[in-house]
Amino acid sequence: MDPTKGTIAAHWVMSVWPTCGGPFALSRQRAVGAFLDTPGTGSKQIRQVFRGETLTRQLNHVLMSKPEYFSIAEARNPFSCHHPGINPALALAQWEQLRAAFQRVGLQVFALDPQPGLEEMCFTADQAFVGIDREDRSFAIPSRMLHRSRRDEVEFFSRWYAQQAYRIVDLGLEGEEFLEGAGDLLWNPDWESVWAGFGHRSTLGAVDQFATLMESMGFEVRKLELVDPYFYHLDLCLAPITPESLLLYPGAFAPETLARIRLWAHTFEVTREEALQFVCNGVAVNGAYIAPRLGPRLEQLLRKEGIEPVTVDLSEFQKAGGSAASLKMLLP
Repeated sequence: MDPTKGTIAAHWVMSVWPTCGGPFALSRQRAVGAFLDTPGTGSKQIRQVFRGETLTRQLNHVLMSKPEYFSIAEARNPFSCHHPGINPALALAQWEQLRAAFQRVGLQVFALDPQPGLEEMCFTADQAFVGIDREDRSFAIPSRMLHRSRRDEVEFFSRWYAQQAYRIVDLGLEGEEFLEGAGDLLWNPDWESVWAGFGHRSTLGAVDQFATLMESMGFEVRKLELVDPYFYHLDLCLAPITPESLLLYPGAFAPETLARIRLWAHTFEVTREEALQFVCNGVAVNGAYIAPRLGPRLEQLLRKEGIEPVTVDLSEFQKAGGSAASLKMLLP
């Protein structure tokens, strides 16, 4: 399908899962019979999978942007301070491998054209937060990036989302208030609540404004204070993998935040060494967890949760401080 045109058939699939994870029986499949012109009106093209008492949405689209101009032109985080050089050919090959991994788990990949001078545009998680409201309408909230050198990226993404019939909701952030999209704002897999990080890139004031909007739409927002500069985005230290559980690096969070997380969800906690290998910067989608590295312990843990571990080498992007989750935007 053309990234801006075409027809998509929507469907719902409902499955029964035992408490130990893994498919037990496919109880019903029904074609909705709706035909959707764009991903933005494609919110119905979501499979719902019951896991005990909870509901996980499975998506069919993801947005990426080819790393044609990718480089480290500015040291924006502790990772990029130590890695000035990028191998462009290797970065492109790794990006293609990630795209293929998304396709293998059933995602259609949309690619936004890269722009010269915007070397980190390939990190498509950061420029907006996208979702579905209670009336099944897709919306996008544009980011206000901390680094002035990345702010021009947002216009290209907002324009693309608008072309796909997403409702653009601008928070009107100004001054010292910043919000960095799905780098810091993570949907729980049931799409009923949002984990919201602040402290390094996104500010508490901006997260408060975001929370007010989302709560007015009927969604809970869980605010999390980040304290370790290496984990400057929430998606570097926390990864929701099921509606009830998540991967977590505890040292990235303020003590009171960590205590609340442990009350809200079942946590599978990783070491600092594992977190610095970007194990939490993975993508839980359609029964898989796609990450740059996991290791036997985490692979076994994921399989016990009924999730298939998938690894893709993304070492070139890690030099700039991002990996699998940073390079994608799952599209409702």
